[in-house]
Amino acid sequence: MIKDPGSTRIAIVGVGNVGATYAYSLLLSGLAGEIVLIDNNQAKTSGEAMDLNHAVPLTQPTRIWAGKYEDTAGATITVITAGSAQKAGETRLDLVQRNIAILKSIIPEVVHHNPNGILLIAANPVDILTYAAWRISGLPSNRVIGSGTILDTARFRYLLSQYARVDARSVHAFIIGEHGDSEVPVWSLANIAGMKLEDYFAMNCRECETDVFDRIFQATRDAAYQIIQRKGSTYYAIGSGLQRITEAILRDQDTVLSVSTLIEDFHGVNDVYLSLPCVLGRNGVKQVLKIPLNKKEEEGFIHSASIMGETIRSIGF
Repeated sequence: MIKDPGSTRIAIVGVGNVGATYAYSLLLSGLAGEIVLIDNNQAKTSGEAMDLNHAVPLTQPTRIWAGKYEDTAGATITVITAGSAQKAGETRLDLVQRNIAILKSIIPEVVHHNPNGILLIAANPVDILTYAAWRISGLPSNRVIGSGTILDTARFRYLLSQYARVDARSVHAFIIGEHGDSEVPVWSLANIAGMKLEDYFAMNCRECETDVFDRIFQATRDAAYQIIQRKGSTYYAIGSGLQRITEAILRDQDTVLSVSTLIEDFHGVNDVYLSLPCVLGRNGVKQVLKIPLNKKEEEGFIHSASIMGETIRSIGF
């Protein structure tokens, strides 16, 4: 399909639960003038496009269709959610070999038709797959981004807000490192209205139980396993996270979000993709913020990087 020169096109490769939910969130936002859905299951992709188009009269004027890789041409962002789903009892790293093979079939096609766009990877294990996408694509690292810990950070803020009894949007905290079991909570910088959490709780007569921080982090880290056990997969929150990343890029907002990016010279860590707070704008990652960490957080980040490095080497990158 020929691109309207005045319209912003977003391509979505992989139209499972995450891809379809992101497409719906994108439609509601009005950020994209064109949404192209690409998937090997053409019947399902066509059905998703039909269903989304029937919502257009009730939402935003948007062209939506089931397309092919050539339709990624001119897309500002190509979002890749295609991959094997995580199964109950399975870690994200267990997925790596299956999903690397899928990625190798996708990335060359996308880059061939759209060498100037941004790649946003959401399939798991997202840090490994984003690193692989960067290496396969040959694109500059600022234009190859993983959804990273944007979801973990949202879960973290939500759980803290429930304990603090305050709007989750007023809680400022980050999860860094791997989107997975070795992720790291940055307690040293977490705050509400600039106040350390202990101070905020004390001021508001909220007793800070000795193990509350451990329980909140464990609930954050293990949330995906709990959701998968109950409903089979997660997609609403990550769909919203992808929409938020898209907004930051399309509107050149200079928004700080925790996404997976190439790490260079941070506490001795190099040549891996992990999450740190990043400034996002029209060309992708504008700046990686090398935030101060305490000793425990630094050790956790280095440990997370060592796991990613070993996995990267094991798959031949």
